[in-house]
Amino acid sequence: MENTGKMKITIWGCRGSMPTPGIEKNKYGGNTSCVQIENGNSCLIFDGGSGIQELGITLHPDIREVNILLTHLHIDHIMGLGYFQPFYNPNCTINIWGPSGSSETLINRLRRYFSPPFFPVRFKELSAKINIYEIDNSTFNIDDFTITSEYLCHPGATVGYRCELGGSVVSFMPDHEPSLGSSDFPNLTEWCSGYNIAKEADLLFHDGQYSTEEYERRVGWGHCSVSDAIDFATLSKVKKMVLFHHDPAHTDIQLERMVDKSIQNKNIGFDLSIGKENDVFHLQ
Repeated sequence: MENTGKMKITIWGCRGSMPTPGIEKNKYGGNTSCVQIENGNSCLIFDGGSGIQELGITLHPDIREVNILLTHLHIDHIMGLGYFQPFYNPNCTINIWGPSGSSETLINRLRRYFSPPFFPVRFKELSAKINIYEIDNSTFNIDDFTITSEYLCHPGATVGYRCELGGSVVSFMPDHEPSLGSSDFPNLTEWCSGYNIAKEADLLFHDGQYSTEEYERRVGWGHCSVSDAIDFATLSKVKKMVLFHHDPAHTDIQLERMVDKSIQNKNIGFDLSIGKENDVFHLQ
């Protein structure tokens, strides 16, 4: 694989829970979780939400290998897999990385999605060559990337990913409730869920589903307020954070107002933006 030492990162979906099309959500998009990282011929895809369908259309038809890294198997993070065109290309190898459940393997959990009544094509009927890799608190290499995974505070087996290349770091935690992972959040790094994944990252994609008021009624649901996400990014000393997993009920205007309210009277020491479909970032 050609190594350029550069990462191109594209958001193909950043909505949470379910796809939400509509004119009032056109700016930030309605597709669920999917982010692509490219370096030369290497293609890493984080999560297989509804955004992966459009991503698959843009890939070169002769692509030979794709790596899909699943954070967990809630339906909004895998619902697009069956519509990802390379699965139907017999000349393509697809490596799927993700956590197993407490009582069921990753392959068996994927087979449940790729089967009626959820999907008409069974897993064994897909044309591509598919390799399954179960991970937990792991470190592994994909081409020139070094990937670290770690379990996070979220219902069910869920991991976050730290992707490193040439000194640059992208961290991906779309579903995360960091305030439950520490006895003194956000003041102590010890026992703070996700800290090792996010520490000093150049670019952090992080759950920001709720306003502070919404989160107070949803503690334990596995998601994060924008205010807590900002505190987590500050604790982790990241350079840039992109808010992710937007609530399906939030319009573009509501997202912007929620963020504006959360940063009032705060001196934020990093770049902050709201995740938007088709946004592209470059690291080198």
